[in-house]
Amino acid sequence: MASEKENKMEQVNQNNCSMIIRAARENEAPRILELIRRLADYERLAHEVTATEELIVKNVFRDKKAEVIFAEFEGQIVGFALFFHNFSTFLSKPGIYLEDLFVMPEHRNKGIGKRLLVYLASLAKERDCGRFEWAVLNWNESAIRFYESLGAKPMKEWTVYRLTGEDLEKVAGMKV
Repeated sequence: MASEKENKMEQVNQNNCSMIIRAARENEAPRILELIRRLADYERLAHEVTATEELIVKNVFRDKKAEVIFAEFEGQIVGFALFFHNFSTFLSKPGIYLEDLFVMPEHRNKGIGKRLLVYLASLAKERDCGRFEWAVLNWNESAIRFYESLGAKPMKEWTVYRLTGEDLEKVAGMKV
């Protein structure tokens, strides 16, 4: 059952400008894909994008494997966050993992990214999550400064490992 917070939009009046944080809708899959591509360009990873509108509809809206929220500023979608639940064995609680957060460059420094993070942090508390976490590219110093200004701490003793593509296929097919 969706919570009250999830069912309503969160509105903030910032410098006399209207900002809304709201859940994305299925018919907005093209806009989600556009923002994913803009993020990939910014992160210098456009060559890795294989997402399609159909995959977004299937995995986000139909199978509910992830969730997307939009930031609207003066009536325009200017940012998004894509997140999903993970689980901490040590805490025995779910967590929220923020896969991607992106604000259009021309709308940065207006508090939009902070509003998205505050919204997700409060959603994590509402859902009784034990933590809220994400990864950041090492070269993205402005994002690192921003996250640290909120009190986020880097997990320096942890290194992320990943299997994708051919390596994932190879391991999945191993005989053990």
